[in-house]
Amino acid sequence: MAIVSKVYCSPTEAALVVRRRPHAVGGGGFVVTDCSSKQAVFRVDGCGVLGTSGELVLRDGDGDALLLIRRKAGGILQAMSTHKKWNGYAYDYEGAQKLVFSIKEPNSSSPLSWFSRSSSSTAIKISLEPRKVDCPGGIFHVKGHFPDRDCSIVDSGGNTIAQVQKEMGELMGNKDVYRVIVKEGIDQAFVCGVIAVLDHIYGESTAC
Repeated sequence: MAIVSKVYCSPTEAALVVRRRPHAVGGGGFVVTDCSSKQAVFRVDGCGVLGTSGELVLRDGDGDALLLIRRKAGGILQAMSTHKKWNGYAYDYEGAQKLVFSIKEPNSSSPLSWFSRSSSSTAIKISLEPRKVDCPGGIFHVKGHFPDRDCSIVDSGGNTIAQVQKEMGELMGNKDVYRVIVKEGIDQAFVCGVIAVLDHIYGESTAC
């Protein structure tokens, strides 16, 4: 299921490790490493690097931009809505931007409840754009609680396409390092783009 590019769709399940960068050192954001190759495959820059709140850039291992993710500019309807929306744009070979997915934040993402364990991620909805993309309905949801490193991205049929898990061993209690399991055939760049938005929603490394 290629969303950003088929290059990032592996025929086998992939285990990725996410390491958050401290704001004081690298301006925040995070680096994603493939467990098999031990190579950095993605990097996410947020507010601390870009200097713009509500904007994220997903880059490949060489530093080239793959996704520009923006919180939708406010307006009367946006201000009245209990859901905030993010749009993810992929770059083509000529550098043009193409909308490939959108994400609606949950009602519980107000500043008072960002860090509340009782807040649920089940209301986070991901829609592929355009809706004609060949997958079950083109709709996904995030189930679980991202700050606890215990959540999944599931399709409209209830099938898990990716899971966020605590890292094992001596890093198990360290929330700056965690694991993402991506099912075979799923676009890993798309999954990391969703993780970037979750990171920002809950005020972590990509937020100011």
